Amino acid sequence: MADSKDSYISPLSTRYASAEMQHIFSQNFKFRTWRRLWISLAKAERELGLNITSEQIAELEAHKDDINYDVAEAREKEVRHDVMSHVYAYGKQCPKAEGIIHLGATSCYVGDNTDVIILREASKLVLKKAAQVIKNLSEFSEKYKALPCLAYTHLQPAQLTTVGKRATLWIYELIQDVNALEYQLSQLKLLGSKGTTGTQASFMELFDGDQAKVKRLEELIAADMGFSGCVPVSGQTYSRKVDSYFLACLSGFAQSAYKFSNDLRLLQSFEEVEEPFEESQIGSSAMPYKRNPMRSERISSLARYVIADSLNPAFTAGTQWFERTLDDSANKRISVAEAFLAVDAILNIYINISSGLVVYDRVIYRRVMEKLPFMATENILMKSVKKGASRQELHERLRTHSQAAATKVKLEGGANDLIERIEKDEAFPLSREEIENELDPARYIGRCPAQVEEFNSEIVAPVLARLYEGEVESVLNV
Repeated sequence: MADSKDSYISPLSTRYASAEMQHIFSQNFKFRTWRRLWISLAKAERELGLNITSEQIAELEAHKDDINYDVAEAREKEVRHDVMSHVYAYGKQCPKAEGIIHLGATSCYVGDNTDVIILREASKLVLKKAAQVIKNLSEFSEKYKALPCLAYTHLQPAQLTTVGKRATLWIYELIQDVNALEYQLSQLKLLGSKGTTGTQASFMELFDGDQAKVKRLEELIAADMGFSGCVPVSGQTYSRKVDSYFLACLSGFAQSAYKFSNDLRLLQSFEEVEEPFEESQIGSSAMPYKRNPMRSERISSLARYVIADSLNPAFTAGTQWFERTLDDSANKRISVAEAFLAVDAILNIYINISSGLVVYDRVIYRRVMEKLPFMATENILMKSVKKGASRQELHERLRTHSQAAATKVKLEGGANDLIERIEKDEAFPLSREEIENELDPARYIGRCPAQVEEFNSEIVAPVLARLYEGEVESVLNV
């Protein structure tokens, strides 16, 4: 056997994704779910009158988790069919039930129904972790709802917002992703027992043409697996558009996290807000002073992968010929699993960052005050007009003074002296005190504090009430 150091191992397993998400896509979860589905099929068939005994079902139940992988793997080398290999292996453990395992079913009965169950369980974990991020950011937004900071359009200082209000933008995008994923979960149904081409012909044969029993069979299996029902029609497989819908939702989470990570990387460059940085953490091998936003960068990196990966099931859905073709299988095994594992990793990092954001309020204040004189010109203009000055004349003077002050800052490296220029200009009927009163940053944040409060109570609280189950620890392997 090859040394593990000589074999490729996905970084999603070794560096990024949590053990909990990896378990959902593990061999144990998959094959134990196959056995649960075979038990469910046998129980439903027995209830509907087929010659299956309680003793046979008890035997199946007794071995539902202790999978004899060695037997299945040896058999698969002979027959080149994974489902029939596991039917064989299960039968070796359950000799009394051997003849009724997989009765009437095709491979997609276990394969596709398991994939649907995996989609459900993985999505629940995504929602659980997203709720933790939302909670972290909501608390952050409340704490800093009234702290003025520069807002930007085109990455140029525009007016002011607050640190907390900006956080609500990050939250709202996540909530939209949560809503989209919850909707897809609400629509998710099992494939059921549709047979080789979706006609249920094999089950019609088993139940002597009794359509009511064939329909009831699916109802019993769906209920046993915790679903509201099975898809109404299908070919051999569930529609591959389902995978496309779910990965589109995951792409949404990636996009939202990507936006957050880029914003934070910029803020860290401005020295306004930083991601957590441990006492012994090394930022650079060459520059000991650096505090690189490496976690935010990792989110950006993984998010790009998820966004690109989400195209895979779209192509797969569009190229399924008639009732089924097998070119979905290899792509689906990789693309769906890795999208969930990567989003899990993104949310792990997002939880970590959002729980420990560092805000440098003095730097923020200094940067605000460097630009505020320009932003205050409209208020100064209006106040002067109220005292009888000409708007048109003062507008031109403000334009001239602003450009001169900007030139001094940009070309000469001096301080912004716009206020001094206005104070000395006799055309403005305002005292120094009246002008400086217009330089209170709180006058320029609009409804930010109220918006944060309203958003958290009206939008965030219902989401957390629905999804938050208790503290989720971030999982950072590196």
